[in-house]
Amino acid sequence: MFDVIDAKYIDGYRIYLCFENGVDGILDLEEYRNRRGLFSKFKDMNYFKNFHINKDIGTICWSDDLDIAPETLYNKIIKKGKSHLSEIHK
Repeated sequence: MFDVIDAKYIDGYRIYLCFENGVDGILDLEEYRNRRGLFSKFKDMNYFKNFHINKDIGTICWSDDLDIAPETLYNKIIKKGKSHLSEIHK
C-alpha cells in the first residue's frame, strides 16, 4: 500500500491527500464525525483540523491514538476518482 506524503486541511471535514505514488484527491471525512469511540472527537472542529502525517505508519493522525489506515484513505480516493491540487483553490 502507498503512504500519505502530503495532507492539507481544506474546509469542513475535507482534507487534501497525496500518496507516494502520485494519486491525490480531496476527501470529505464528515461521516467519521458521527461514529462512536475515538472518532467522536471529530465533533470538535479544532481537534479535527489538528492532524499530522505520521511517517512511521504512512497516514494522517490526530493524536497518538487516532488515525485512519492509509489503505482506507487510498481506496476512498480511488473510488472518488483522481483529483488535482487545483481543487484546493476553488
